[in-house]
Amino acid sequence: MKKNIWILLLFIIIGLLTGALLSRWLEPVPGLSFLTKTSEIEWSPAADLLVFSYDLTIHINISLLSMIGVIIAIWVYRRM
Repeated sequence: MKKNIWILLLFIIIGLLTGALLSRWLEPVPGLSFLTKTSEIEWSPAADLLVFSYDLTIHINISLLSMIGVIIAIWVYRRM
């Protein structure tokens, strides 16, 4: 299989989603709160250029399980 950046990006997105799903499912377990606690990252670029203007807001909630999912996804990609 040919490795390229798009396959790596797909693996990273799948790893993030898998980690977020596991984090959501394990949230009620009190002993695993350190894995499921999320940190929010917000980025909102905006510009008014007289001809057009834009406002974009991106919210990312990252937990430790999401980061573990990304690490596993990169490891699987490198093993291919």
